[in-house]
Amino acid sequence: MGKKHNAGGKGGHGKSNKVMKYLIKADLKVNGNVQRKDIIGAIMGQTEGLLGEDLELRKLQRTARIGHVDVEVKSSAGKVNGEILIPSSMDNVETAIIASSLETIDRIGPCAAKIVVTEIQDVRSTKVNAVIDRAKDLLLEMVNSGDAATKTVIEEVRSVLTVGKAKNFHGLTCGPNVESSDSLILVEGRNDVRNLLNFGIKNAISCDGAGTIKQELIDLAAAKDTVTLAIDGDRGGEMLFRQLNEIMKIDFVAQAPVGQEWELLPQKTVTKCLQQKVEVEKFAAKLPEDEPSEDPDAWLDETETEAPAEVHEYFDHIADLKKNNAVFVNVDGTVSDAVGPSKLAAAADDADGAVAIVINGAVSDRILDIASEAAIETVVGTKEGKGFSKRDDVKAWLSEKHA
Repeated sequence: MGKKHNAGGKGGHGKSNKVMKYLIKADLKVNGNVQRKDIIGAIMGQTEGLLGEDLELRKLQRTARIGHVDVEVKSSAGKVNGEILIPSSMDNVETAIIASSLETIDRIGPCAAKIVVTEIQDVRSTKVNAVIDRAKDLLLEMVNSGDAATKTVIEEVRSVLTVGKAKNFHGLTCGPNVESSDSLILVEGRNDVRNLLNFGIKNAISCDGAGTIKQELIDLAAAKDTVTLAIDGDRGGEMLFRQLNEIMKIDFVAQAPVGQEWELLPQKTVTKCLQQKVEVEKFAAKLPEDEPSEDPDAWLDETETEAPAEVHEYFDHIADLKKNNAVFVNVDGTVSDAVGPSKLAAAADDADGAVAIVINGAVSDRILDIASEAAIETVVGTKEGKGFSKRDDVKAWLSEKHA
């Protein structure tokens, strides 16, 4: 087994605090038995005077522009093979010159030798790539767990993500990590997978809409710790949920805002929807038992029909609010501090996890806009306000008791 030898110029240890930028790697072959000190001596001696005083290796080591020369060798059948490693804090041009000078060495002691530079590694680039890869993993874990930190951190990390390439799993379009990841995101179509890949999410797989679900997909989901179904914000998405929930493992459901599709969602909305995923039982309980009408004009006016139980719970918060103040109800049932009308828009933008706005006042067109922009699907108030109109993406409920 080979051994490593460190060689440095006089005083080199005292100046080792310079940051090394590059690492020269070279293969060594010697037709005979030589010792490591012979190899180091040849490197230092045969390059001396070759490139001028400014690029003399011993001088460069004393000023820490070149680090310790490492040599790893092994002997076999009277010959020596090994690798030479030389770190450099010089620029890329000077480093390349030093590297090329090694290849002029043709003898070590009395033996013929050959040195070939195999690589000049950019140490900083290697570190940056390691940071990027780790940041991707951390971001994916945050999104899948729903425990993401602040938006600022998410956006900073997301800025270095690169687009992955879609793969194929038994005929289904998927991200490259669907088999290795502990979690899985099910989406409807191949374009949904590609959109998530754009944001560095690599564990999504298409189930090919509402067609026949492949057994391989069912088996894949069964082997995962968590499975999240990401459906569009329409009837088709809910139909897909009903179908898949009967035949395969689903732990959470993340639904796009009403009328929107995953393949077209921007980064911010994708992250928010995944953070606000709900347990499959809770999502199933929210779905209406009766199939909606096929007539697009025959939608119900929620302000005139009986509100569901969860909305009646929202009504109870109105009595605790000052006039025209509002609170946000989160997906876990917790309630935010009250905010006044002037701060409502900013608070909604920061209210990650909010599913409803409850206001002790009129529900105006502006309030519905605020809810829509923040992907909050429910607004509860006391009466219709200025410009109030029916929305596809936000449901408005009015409490007669508090009007």
